Amino acid sequence: MAELTERPFPPGDYPLIVVGSGPGGLQVSSALRGFGVEHAVLSADGQPGGMFRRWPFFQRLLSWTKPYAPVARGTRAYERYDWNSLIPETDEHRAVMVGLMDGTSYFPSRPEMQAGLEAFTSRTNLQVRFGCRWTGTRRHDDGRFVLETTDGEYTAGTLVIAVGVGEPWRPTSPGMELAAHYADTRPVEAYADKRIFIIGKQNSGFELASGMLPWAKRIVIASPSPAKLSVNTHSLVGIRARYVQPYEDHVLGGGVAILDAAIERIERGEAGGAPFRVITRRSTDSVEMAFDADDVIAATGFVAPLLDLPALGVATFGQSRLPAQTPFWESATVPGIFFAGTIGQGSVGLKKHGIPSNSGAVQGARYNARVLARHIATNRFGQVFERPAIAPEHVVDLLLDELTGGPELWHQRAYLARVLSVDPADGIHDEGILPLAWFVDTGGADAIAATLETDGTGAVYPVIYLRREGAVTEHAIEAHPLLDYRTEAARQDLASILAPVLGGTPVSSRGN
Repeated sequence: MAELTERPFPPGDYPLIVVGSGPGGLQVSSALRGFGVEHAVLSADGQPGGMFRRWPFFQRLLSWTKPYAPVARGTRAYERYDWNSLIPETDEHRAVMVGLMDGTSYFPSRPEMQAGLEAFTSRTNLQVRFGCRWTGTRRHDDGRFVLETTDGEYTAGTLVIAVGVGEPWRPTSPGMELAAHYADTRPVEAYADKRIFIIGKQNSGFELASGMLPWAKRIVIASPSPAKLSVNTHSLVGIRARYVQPYEDHVLGGGVAILDAAIERIERGEAGGAPFRVITRRSTDSVEMAFDADDVIAATGFVAPLLDLPALGVATFGQSRLPAQTPFWESATVPGIFFAGTIGQGSVGLKKHGIPSNSGAVQGARYNARVLARHIATNRFGQVFERPAIAPEHVVDLLLDELTGGPELWHQRAYLARVLSVDPADGIHDEGILPLAWFVDTGGADAIAATLETDGTGAVYPVIYLRREGAVTEHAIEAHPLLDYRTEAARQDLASILAPVLGGTPVSSRGN
C-alpha cells in the first residue's frame, strides 16, 4: 500500500478538484483522467474506500458480485452481474471485486469491498492526496472556488464533491442525545445479554438487529411508519430480503418486537434498574408504551456533510440535506459545483412509477460518475468527443443489444438511456449514455433514447423515447420472461416504433 500513502497534489491552483476517495470520487477521477481532464483529488481519509472502511457493521453488502454469470467475466456485459467493481478506462482492470472475494457468498463483506476499492486505486494508479480534510469554501472575485483544507488552500474553477451521505442525523425527540447513533455501534459482543432498543426501520436498523440476534436478550425496533420490503417495492428502497430475519423472530416470539410507534422521549432509568427508558406512542391507536433498555441505538440515517456550501448558495432538500441538482449532477443554484457518488441522489430523475434511481448504490453511481466526467470534459473544458455514425439498418440491432446487455440501462432504469441523434442532413449518430430526464425535459434535434423500466408488477421492459420537432413520445415494448430483447417480436416492435424517424410507415407499439 506504499503507493497509496504518497501525497500528490500540494496546495495550489488546479483546473478541477475532486473531494472524496469513496467509490464516487475514485470513479469520477478515473473517468476524468481517461478524458484528459487535469484535476486534483483530496480526501480526509488515510486510504481509499470512503464509508466502506466503516460500514456496514455486521452484515455483508446488499449488492452482489456473481463469480459465474451468463456472460464472460471482465466484459462490459458482465457489469450487469458485478454490482461492486468500479469501471476502469481499460479492460485489464475490470471486475476487480470477484478476485478478492472468498467464495462463501456472492455478496461481498465490508472488508472485501474495502479491499476492492484499494485494489482499483492501486492497479489503475489513481492519485489521491490522503489525510487532507476539506474545512471550508469561499469564492474569489473572479468566481473561482477556494477550498480551505488542513493542508492549505486550493483553488479551482470546477469542483466535484464526492463526500457521500455520512454525517449522522438524529430526530429531535426529547432525550435523543442519550441514544448512540448507528455510526457509534460497538463490537457485537458488547451487546451480549442486553436489551436493545433500535430506533428506525430502514436497512441500517434491520442490519443491526440481524447482527445482534445471536447476542441480545431482547430487541425492539420502532418507528412511526411500517417497514417496507424491497421485494414489495421492486426497488432497493426498503428492507432487503437478507435483512428480514428479525421479522421471523418477531412472528415466532423469538425476543424481537417490531413496532409502528413514535418515540415520545428517552429517559435515564431509575437507580438499580435499566440504564434507559424509552417512551413510545403507537401509530395505530396512540397508546403510550414504555420499554426498559440497556442500549438505545438511533438508526435514523445520515445527512450530506456539505460544510458551508449552503452558505455559498448551494440549495438542499429533504431530511438527508441532499444538494438540489440538474440532470447532470451540477448544483441547481451554484454553477460549477458538481456531485458524484451517493450524494448524486439529489438528481432525482423521472422516478417513473415512483421508483427511484440506484444512484445511492455503487452499481448506479459509478455510471453517473462516468457520464458526469464526460459532461464536464465537454462543457467545462471544451473537449470534443467522437460521435460514431450509425447506419439506419443497424439501429435496431444496436438498441436491442443495449436493452439486453447494457449495464448502464439495467442498473439505472428509467434514469440513464442510450441516445442516438437523428439529423436528416448529417445522419444518425451515437451520443452514448445520457440522463433520461435531460432527454425528456430538454428540447432539441430529433433523437432516440432507449432505456429499461420497471413498474409495480415487477416486470422489466424496454421503453423508447422519440423526440421529433421538439415533442417527446414514449413507447413501451413488451417484457420478455428471460429479459432477452434480441427476439423477432421485439425487433418488429422496435422497427415499428422507429419508423417515423428512420423512414417507413409508423405503426403503434404495444404498451404505448
